[in-house]
Amino acid sequence: MKTYINPGRNTWTDILKRPLFDVSELYGRVQNILTEIREQGDEKLREYTERFDGVKLDNFEVSPEEITRAEASIDQNLKDAIALAAENIKAFHSTQMPEIRKMETAPGVICWQKPVAIEKVGLYIPGGTAPLFSTVLMLALPAKIAGCKQIVLCSPPDKNGNIHPAILYAAKVAGVTQIYKLGGVQAIGAMAYGTETVPKTYKIFGPGNQYVTAAKQLVSMNEVSIDMPAGPSEVLVVADETSNPAFVASDLLSQAEHGADSQVVLVTDNENTLKEVLAEVRTQVDQLPRKELAEKALSHSVLIVVSDDAERVDLINEYAPEHLIISTKKYMELAEKITNAGSVFLGEFTPESAGDYASGTNHTLPTNGWARSYSGVNLDSFLKKITFQEISEEGLLTIGPAIEKMAATEQLEAHKNAVTLRLKQIEKNGTK
Repeated sequence: MKTYINPGRNTWTDILKRPLFDVSELYGRVQNILTEIREQGDEKLREYTERFDGVKLDNFEVSPEEITRAEASIDQNLKDAIALAAENIKAFHSTQMPEIRKMETAPGVICWQKPVAIEKVGLYIPGGTAPLFSTVLMLALPAKIAGCKQIVLCSPPDKNGNIHPAILYAAKVAGVTQIYKLGGVQAIGAMAYGTETVPKTYKIFGPGNQYVTAAKQLVSMNEVSIDMPAGPSEVLVVADETSNPAFVASDLLSQAEHGADSQVVLVTDNENTLKEVLAEVRTQVDQLPRKELAEKALSHSVLIVVSDDAERVDLINEYAPEHLIISTKKYMELAEKITNAGSVFLGEFTPESAGDYASGTNHTLPTNGWARSYSGVNLDSFLKKITFQEISEEGLLTIGPAIEKMAATEQLEAHKNAVTLRLKQIEKNGTK
């Protein structure tokens, strides 16, 4: 981990760079796969599943019997944990349902918006070294609450052609309607275009590696919408002399173990805290099963001392972290000044792990600085809003002349005429 002591503002951009990997040929390869899936459907899904996942499948859809077997294999403690997390996630997201509010913008002119669920959504759930069954809850439960009719889930199969049982059980709990053994680019292509087996969806959600991210971005240009741009996961932790160094180190490592391309950042106001945290990181990392991945992530992570309070806030907002943990004495005072972050964790007993699993907030968040302009997944992500308006004769008399003038100025005579004809009819009706 690189250390910086009160770096000048002109160096912040370089210091806070996310890890970059060569993707010069990535998009071309991904587009070729997507094109073949669009044109040849299930045939190409089978070919790429055998090539990339090492298993030959005749049928991609998970059967009810497989879900029953998965449920039977889950121990009760995990079921209880999933139940607790699900209840909290449902409680938090249920409060986000918008109300329909009709308003009269002018006498006789009534306007409103109606939230309507996206009918068909696709969820991508990574498998591999970390089967993210928690992400199933984070995506499928809000979709269910929003009222999505079809919730399609894709997750890569193992060498035996199975999806991790915890993913299948979480999908059952959360109300997923269809599950397919598909991973990577082929899963995104199947949900974007539809095949003989997999239905086309209207919006795709979920994290993934650089191939999945590229596939989502490519299909979003002309086929479906996606949740957000996303990249490797990241955390920024703010600490001071009152922080528990062991807690801070554990928070940094909980993010580093995600993968070699993850990034962790520590910002503190004094060098002593930095040294104490670094010592704890070195101690704790040796105890991790995913030590190798964590150490790779730490190699391009940074520790920064910023003595000035205002500069510390500016640096955090410039970085715009996916996860921001404020573990300082006056954490609320600092939190009120944060304008760019995906999700904020306040105080020493609020680890990022809580938001990842069971506090109820959503862990699908903008990365790579996108928190400057994107929100994390929430109930709105699964809704579209249709606007309505109803105008009476009185209303058109009120705003009609303004419409006529504006349309005429833009030289759109048909627009003007649509109002003029109605105003004449109202005038005619009034003379009877």
